[in-house]
Amino acid sequence: MFRISKEFHFSASHRLDHLAPDHQCARLHGHNYIVVVELAAADLNRDGFVRDYHELAPLKAYLDESFDHRHLNDVLDVPSTAENLARHLFDWCRARWPETSAVKVSETPKTWAEYRP
Repeated sequence: MFRISKEFHFSASHRLDHLAPDHQCARLHGHNYIVVVELAAADLNRDGFVRDYHELAPLKAYLDESFDHRHLNDVLDVPSTAENLARHLFDWCRARWPETSAVKVSETPKTWAEYRP
């Protein structure tokens, strides 16, 4: 199996309103998010790629337009956790690139959430 990945960045705010009021994540705060999309294929295409990295440019545009410098509570219709964001972005990517095998989201240098079906 061949696997490729590409990293993207954006900054956004959010609140986890469903948590207890004294939980730090219930307060308004922001992150510099890192998103890594992974694509996998058993065979390479005729150019020797799983997929040309250039073809992933629409994800950069989507993140810039829909997420960068936005309040995630206004963008997502589920709690704005890294886990839910990973699932949302996985679904978006898989609809465009069937080779999408996972999406990872980092809110801090020490934390990652991954969605992989």
